[in-house]
Amino acid sequence: MSSPAAPHWFLAGAGHIGTLAAHYLQCAGHRVSVLRTSAREPIETTLHFHSDGQRRHITLDVHTPATLAAPIEHLIVACKTPYTANALAGCPLADDATVLRLQNGMGSLDGLLAPTNRLIETVTTNAVTGTPTMHEVVAENHSWMGDGGRPPAWFEAVANAWPGLVWADDIRSAQWRKLVANAAINPLSALYDVPNGALVDRADLRACMQRVVAEADMLLSALDADWPGDSLAAVEDVARATAANTSSMRADLQRGAVTEIDAINGWLVAKGARLGMEMPVNTALVERIRRARQDE
Repeated sequence: MSSPAAPHWFLAGAGHIGTLAAHYLQCAGHRVSVLRTSAREPIETTLHFHSDGQRRHITLDVHTPATLAAPIEHLIVACKTPYTANALAGCPLADDATVLRLQNGMGSLDGLLAPTNRLIETVTTNAVTGTPTMHEVVAENHSWMGDGGRPPAWFEAVANAWPGLVWADDIRSAQWRKLVANAAINPLSALYDVPNGALVDRADLRACMQRVVAEADMLLSALDADWPGDSLAAVEDVARATAANTSSMRADLQRGAVTEIDAINGWLVAKGARLGMEMPVNTALVERIRRARQDE
């Protein structure tokens, strides 16, 4: 029996993480094209892997919704969460399309997909910095995919090409763990303009981080009685492991760009409101980040 043909993926969001994912998929024999609202030349870019010093050059062709001959059957959403609706506007998704969501935060695709689309959440702790033409892959850590079902036929080949990727039966736990870390590290490092490690090195910032984590754990425990809570140690481990790094939100504020605060701390606040729970610590962070960007 012949193996099924490798999918042709369309990538919405060819930033650092999206480009790295495209590289892994190409290594697995998949075709990847970038989806943009206006036509551009093919993307020529380089990935520099710090683990072995190798540089891998990749080419990605570019399509617009108007140039597609058929509906999209495989889509990767890797753009920043505030741009999700615009990135998918006019996107002709097939009724049974598979969508990989590779973004920070939660809720960015709510109301944007058909009930028949297969949404596979993708969580990664890989670290990539750099420029649009040179992506510095600082670390290849752990990544998870899952949707509560069985992995698709193409997953095994992709996992063989994507270091640290596993299929998670409980993807929500991986999402929530990363959400709590992002909620504590991103806004505090951005507001105080410090690298991640300062959040554990400075007693005042560690105390702030502890309050954020405690409030997040309280909410997540209300959403799921099985949530273990006590996330602070894991969040501190992330801050230490990325001690010299600039968080994405800090980088956004430094250049006056839109942040993902609404999909991270804002998601926690919104969920709390639905449960009648006050979330003063996370609410204050959302408001302070919004004000900081308006001040740019």
